[in-house]
Amino acid sequence: MKKGIHPEYKEVKVVLSDGSEILTRSTMEVKDGVYKSEIDSKNHPFYTKNQNLTKKADRIDRFNKRYKK
Repeated sequence: MKKGIHPEYKEVKVVLSDGSEILTRSTMEVKDGVYKSEIDSKNHPFYTKNQNLTKKADRIDRFNKRYKK
């Protein structure tokens, strides 16, 4: 590998939305070595099979687009 062209590879603690923590290594730039995830497999509609949030958002967007003045 060439020196000086690769990003720094360091340990990062990932905190999931439910509070659980995973220690991994990454090239991400994060403050204090902690990345806080807002969406993960425990609350994302694709994994939970709950598509109501996305359907509501689509309806609201269509309404705003249709009746926007």
